[in-house]
Amino acid sequence: MTAVGDHTLADLFTLPDLPCRADLTDGHLYFPRPQNRFHSITGDLLLNGLRRTLPPVFRVRRNMTVVLDRRNGLEPDVSLIHAEAITGWDDMGYRAEDVLLAAEVVAPDTEARDRGTKPHKYAAAGIPHFWLVEMDSRTHRPVVAVHRRDEDTGAYTLTGIHHDRLRISVPYDIDIDLTAIDNR
Repeated sequence: MTAVGDHTLADLFTLPDLPCRADLTDGHLYFPRPQNRFHSITGDLLLNGLRRTLPPVFRVRRNMTVVLDRRNGLEPDVSLIHAEAITGWDDMGYRAEDVLLAAEVVAPDTEARDRGTKPHKYAAAGIPHFWLVEMDSRTHRPVVAVHRRDEDTGAYTLTGIHHDRLRISVPYDIDIDLTAIDNR
């Protein structure tokens, strides 16, 4: 992953010739490497699983910028947003207050940011739920660590680690078969 410059959110959305995917963290633009197969398939698995029982008041997005402030715009692998936040086909991102869940699939080149920087920033911005997804080295399946923001501390608290099946009731009833990655 490459980091460059001292930029603002306006640069993230207007600089010509930026790669398709970029994060803005504390004024620095980060350009991740292309996704590996696990990362891509896991993102699709989560996206489709969330959509399966999605209430009409929410929408699920992949790789859309979440605007945290003037110098921070992060791009979760999967995010759950309020449907009313959608303004049109030209949407390039969503405000943090419109995001209920940010999910990051850990990749080798983004590991430190996915485990440290991003959850810290998402929590500070008030995003209620965070999932950290990693590959089980034995089964090569996703393992989802589910976190919920504690209103008193403003930090995420681990509420569960899910291996073969992600079955939870918040922010709505979700049931994702994580072993389905075997068929892809």
